[in-house]
Amino acid sequence: QVQLVESGGGLVQAGGSLRLSCAASGSIFSLNAMGWYRQAPGKQRELVADITSDGSTNYADSVKGRFTISRDNAKNTVYLQMNSLKPEDTAVYYCNAEIRTYSVSGTRHYWGQGTQVTVSS
Repeated sequence: QVQLVESGGGLVQAGGSLRLSCAASGSIFSLNAMGWYRQAPGKQRELVADITSDGSTNYADSVKGRFTISRDNAKNTVYLQMNSLKPEDTAVYYCNAEIRTYSVSGTRHYWGQGTQVTVSS
């Protein structure tokens, strides 16, 4: 099985920083696109940022200039550096990865369990 394990969430003051990590493990042949999503109470899950296998990045307008997504392919890990955090960033953050395994001919998307980020004012 493939697992995505997230870490790094917590409670911070507005203006502070957090770094989220998501490590994939299991029978992984390759990791393609990876991304971070978030879901605030009463809202739909939305894309925060994603990164392709060659390093191209995409960000939601609300986080541009504040968040940075990166990946370490050797560690099968994607990161989200969050700076200048605002109360409206409060949400559960989910990691997503498009993965090719040894047992599946194509790729499929996997989700992490989610990690809570709370920004106080």
